[in-house]
Amino acid sequence: MRTLTKPRDFDRVFRQGRSVAAQHLVLYCLKRPRPGGRVAFCVSKKLGSAVVRNRVRRRLREVYRLNQEKLATRWDVILLARPAALGASFQDLEKAFLSLAERANLIREVATPACSVGERSS
Repeated sequence: MRTLTKPRDFDRVFRQGRSVAAQHLVLYCLKRPRPGGRVAFCVSKKLGSAVVRNRVRRRLREVYRLNQEKLATRWDVILLARPAALGASFQDLEKAFLSLAERANLIREVATPACSVGERSS
């Protein structure tokens, strides 16, 4: 998992990219010209102390890590936590993330194998 670090990259995603929002999260994304996606996790100081913000950031990072293989490559993604993320369970955050990724068309299409001539489908 590569991270966005430069302010100009953040600005580019915020200005040129698209955003989708849910109760717990806001997802910003922008397609990259080169292979390899990057990600950033933003938690405002308005949400609480450093301990609280880091807990939310760790949970978001884990949600992303567990679902990374489902996402299309070549995208810069910024996940922004909303105040509702503080009291949300891990499952709620994961559900919100997958919903936002699907709405932003970041979910990779998985081809289902076709049945062979000798196999029966039930």
